[in-house]
Amino acid sequence: MKKEVHGSRFTVHGWASTLLITLLLLTSNVFAQSERKLVREGNKLYMEKKFTDAEVNYKKSLNVNKESPPAKFNLGDAYYKQDKYEDAASQFNMIATDKNLSKQQQSQAYHNLGNSLLKAKKYDESINSYKNALKLNPKDNDTRYNLAYAQAMLQQQQQKQQQQNKNDQKKDQKKEQQQKQDQKKDQQKNDEQKQAQQQKQKISKEDAEKMLQALNNDEKNAQKKLARKQATRIQIDKQW
Repeated sequence: MKKEVHGSRFTVHGWASTLLITLLLLTSNVFAQSERKLVREGNKLYMEKKFTDAEVNYKKSLNVNKESPPAKFNLGDAYYKQDKYEDAASQFNMIATDKNLSKQQQSQAYHNLGNSLLKAKKYDESINSYKNALKLNPKDNDTRYNLAYAQAMLQQQQQKQQQQNKNDQKKDQKKEQQQKQDQKKDQQKNDEQKQAQQQKQKISKEDAEKMLQALNNDEKNAQKKLARKQATRIQIDKQW
């Protein structure tokens, strides 16, 4: 009797566990269908060049399953098509470093990472990304071509930077020479002003001496006139 009850409980317990597992599988299947549906809708919008709407669908898919490889990868593509190169680079970098993906998938992610960095004119970083892609897939000619292109663009960028530095140095030298010339002109102007001031002071001194001399002469002349007048006033006594 006890065995029968125990057996009955075991059967019920086993049925309950089976039901729970079945429900989980069904729920998981629903989520998976929802995830795939959102990705498919995103792909359709992407093909219609509605990249903003495609981005929304891929993000919704990731809300259902944040580890969805197609949603993550295609979201990076949607960013790229909207010229959101920084966002695309961040997305593809996250995918490329995911060790759970195959070498082929990682290589593709590194390739797209290189493309995003290339568009952002981060040529040095894009070169490293293409090299990482080739390490995982050495036979990828597209990546090899993009690597060569990125290296050429980096060289061109460096040459332009060197030329710009030379131009800046020339401008600085020219500016420095102009400043020296301006300083020299200012010094000459100051010297001329000082000389003019000194000359003016000298002339003023000479004028003052002349005026003083003139006053002295006038005073002497006045004294002489006064003496003559006084001499005429003196009367000589008559003699008897």
